[in-house]
Amino acid sequence: MQQILSRLNDQSDIKKLTIPEMVLLVRELRETIVDTLSHTGGHLAPSLGVVELTVALHYIFSTPEDKIIWDVGHQAYAHKILTGRRDAFKTIRQPGGISGFPKISESPHDAFGVGHASTAISAALGIATARDLAGEKYHVVAVVGDGALTGGLAYEGLNNLGASGKNVVVILNDNSMSISPNVGAMAKYLTNLISNPLYNRVKSEIWNFTGNLDRFGERIRWAAQRLEESLKSIIMPGQLFERLGLRYFGPIDGHNLSELLHVFREVKNLQGPILVHMLTKKGKGFKPAEDNSAIFHGLGKFDPATGKVVKESTIPSFTQVFGQTVVELAAENPKLVAITAAMAIGTGLSAFSTAYPERFFDVGIAEGHAVTFAAGLSSQGYLPIVAIYSTFLQRAYDEVIHDVALQRLPVIFALDRAGLVGDDGPTHHGVFDLAYMRHIPNLIAMVPKDEDELRHMLFTAVQTGNGPIAIRYPRGEAIGVPLSSPLQSLEIGKAEILQPGTQICLLALGPLVYTALDAAAEIKRRFGITIQVVNARFLKPFDKELLLHLCDDFHCLITLEEGVLAGGFGSAVAEFLADHHCEPLELIRLGIPDRFIDQGDRDSLLDGIGLSAPAIVRTIEKSNTLRKLAEFNDFMPLGTESKTV
Repeated sequence: MQQILSRLNDQSDIKKLTIPEMVLLVRELRETIVDTLSHTGGHLAPSLGVVELTVALHYIFSTPEDKIIWDVGHQAYAHKILTGRRDAFKTIRQPGGISGFPKISESPHDAFGVGHASTAISAALGIATARDLAGEKYHVVAVVGDGALTGGLAYEGLNNLGASGKNVVVILNDNSMSISPNVGAMAKYLTNLISNPLYNRVKSEIWNFTGNLDRFGERIRWAAQRLEESLKSIIMPGQLFERLGLRYFGPIDGHNLSELLHVFREVKNLQGPILVHMLTKKGKGFKPAEDNSAIFHGLGKFDPATGKVVKESTIPSFTQVFGQTVVELAAENPKLVAITAAMAIGTGLSAFSTAYPERFFDVGIAEGHAVTFAAGLSSQGYLPIVAIYSTFLQRAYDEVIHDVALQRLPVIFALDRAGLVGDDGPTHHGVFDLAYMRHIPNLIAMVPKDEDELRHMLFTAVQTGNGPIAIRYPRGEAIGVPLSSPLQSLEIGKAEILQPGTQICLLALGPLVYTALDAAAEIKRRFGITIQVVNARFLKPFDKELLLHLCDDFHCLITLEEGVLAGGFGSAVAEFLADHHCEPLELIRLGIPDRFIDQGDRDSLLDGIGLSAPAIVRTIEKSNTLRKLAEFNDFMPLGTESKTV
């Protein structure tokens, strides 16, 4: 029974609560998050860790007038509940429901859309600058996790913020990095002291007074500043931030509501950039998440009573097969090393890190650094496998081109979560990689149709050793095919004809090959026409010889890719056909349209953009080629049942 949460109909209602009521609200928020996510899945541990922080922020500040920017945003569930989305929270990450991340179009309380790390400080400075240009007076707060501070963009933002002198409060939510072990009575005392209005007023007045002293003013200022810095450096860990130009407060207990309210109340009206450092525990209030925050960082359905994750399939994921195969390959190649950007578990490299700890490198949320770091290793004879989610490798685009491809260095990119990822939505869909890889010189790009082919592609990449190679594969369970042995090298750029046919050919990349086979089977059942199905395997180089034969032998060619149509695989085929004057071939390109795809069940999303088997069948039925075949063979392509040839 929700005693407090059910009474909050407006964000201003939070400000009417007493401290005991807010403590009860914190408990109800945690219960709501745990219960809801046990059915929907989501980012549990991060959101549980910042519940007190969220309540305190909304008590002291007033959104949407004041702006709160959540870095990454996977910790913003309590924020969503408290800002008019309490009843809609049960739809989080579901089709047609609310997003798992802050989203400007979803609520005016979401000041900035996020999903990737280390962006909040830069965005907050931009918003604060816009505020000052417009002559407005609202407050700007950026909530940044310690993990986000492993990303260089965060330091670019801090550096610029400190130099700007803008009124921005940065809250450093420290839940794992030991930025400071100095948590104790003296640190708390000094934080309370320097956040006190009287202290800051006296300091300001003394500063102004000494500035007017002709002879000794500068010496007094210098001595006072050195004394304050010396005290802080002894007791507090904030010198880095102070040197960057931010006033530092902390560390404070991020689960102590009274302390949070006191500090936020005091820093709210201070001038200049402020950094408040707080210590929290991921998964706070739900013991399974507290004990294993990595597993409960982001997960699917689970039992809220035990914390046991509900497994819906026994088929291994592409990620698991990748991880197992890399360990096998490393046993045969002592020069093979593995790199990830804060995603050892997510990319399947945990087993590698255990088996070969000296050859495993987690560089934090720093994808650009990961790629150039790999380039350095490669230049000295090592073979790096860089495992990064497709959507995150976008952040290292320049490094892939300039530091790896330009120098033709052997670096293997394993692009996990390629294609539509489902519930996490547009910030995490890996749909741009085919397009941005295709035009990079010296780069080979492979797309396995199943987990067995993934293994052979990894082996091929290790054996090739001549320039960069990218392998992209989707999230979630694989196809369920047997894993063959021994591993074999594939011929670079050679496609695979899985099913011969006539008139119409489906040319597919990745697991869409199996979707194409299903669609071909349905066309065969309905019309008696056998469609050819080709596993393209390679985005670059693709099988040009085969494509020329297809141009001569088929009237309709349909490309299938789980990537954006603009500049992707279908575009490559269209350009090749145009360059070689292959007409009047009917070409139909199926893929991601020119819009961002929302969150939802992956199968439903694929059907909605024409990439499910039934949708492909409908496309074939509407093709000019099938219509002409229908006229010649006397059947109706749009009927549910038709004559066979």
